[in-house]
Amino acid sequence: MHVIILLAVLLSSCPLPASAKQADKESDPKLERMALYKKTAAATGLPWYYLAAIDQYEHNLPAASKSEAEKLIAITIPEEKWFGITEHKKAEANESTISWFQGLGRDGNGDRLADPDNPEDVLYTMASFIQRTGTTKDDFKIALWNYYERDLTVQTIMNTAKLYEQFGTIELDNRSFPLPLHHNYSYRNTWGDARGFGGRRIHEGTDIFANYGVPVYATTYGVVELKGWNLYGGWRIGLRDSNNIYHYYAHLNGFEKGVSVGNIVKPGDVIGYVGASGYGPPGTSGKFPPHLHYGMYKDNGHSEFSFDPYPYLRIWEQKSKQQKKEG
Repeated sequence: MHVIILLAVLLSSCPLPASAKQADKESDPKLERMALYKKTAAATGLPWYYLAAIDQYEHNLPAASKSEAEKLIAITIPEEKWFGITEHKKAEANESTISWFQGLGRDGNGDRLADPDNPEDVLYTMASFIQRTGTTKDDFKIALWNYYERDLTVQTIMNTAKLYEQFGTIELDNRSFPLPLHHNYSYRNTWGDARGFGGRRIHEGTDIFANYGVPVYATTYGVVELKGWNLYGGWRIGLRDSNNIYHYYAHLNGFEKGVSVGNIVKPGDVIGYVGASGYGPPGTSGKFPPHLHYGMYKDNGHSEFSFDPYPYLRIWEQKSKQQKKEG
């Protein structure tokens, strides 16, 4: 028993050998996904980032079960679409039969079966469906609409593909606190508080109080989806990230020069400045102390809903402080 404990301590305190590191690296789901995206892209002629964006979108939808959430490829094609106009058993998932009955299922790994539980078959099937429309950007958008029949879904997938293409990776996990740490600011959990302007409603965000003109940072990798005036939020800007989350920055004093709808941003990029705009027609300001209203909205594939950003802000603040401390 003492020997086992001693071995455990030694293993935990020593770095892994190269072979163990390599094995761990090879078992990384994101690396496996990237390899499969590129393999399917090479076989179909579709850019890998289009396939990755569709899969990422579905990875962020509410999973039907734990096993669904852990799938290498999260794309889920309904059986009636996969098998076509007849009822097939999965054991009889012959590609030729499925094609005869106008099903979408295709063989991606060369075993002549189109298995809806096989990640290679699933990704290849989705790529084949898109290919029917074409391989241009506009063709891709049309194919997405034909499959999902939802504008926000198409827009989210297109934005994610844009991010993946720009950065050349699906590893976009870094985050930033939305204000510079060296400025004076304060905030508490204000999500769900009552608001009266424009009728009774809840506060869908966290207010971070700071002085006029303090720079506002992008907290995430994202694409600028909205920019301009809102009756409630004043000068506001919204970003969509690769996790199906919309980040809302409101009551700004102004925007960073050059920031426009469609721009790609990364954590720490300046997108605007703290102000007190809103609660009236364009230009209204000063009806409350200057602050940044920061909100987060999750898209579940059917509707979009707000959730409490406060815990995330606390984590990002602590990580930003640690990074600053480490230089």
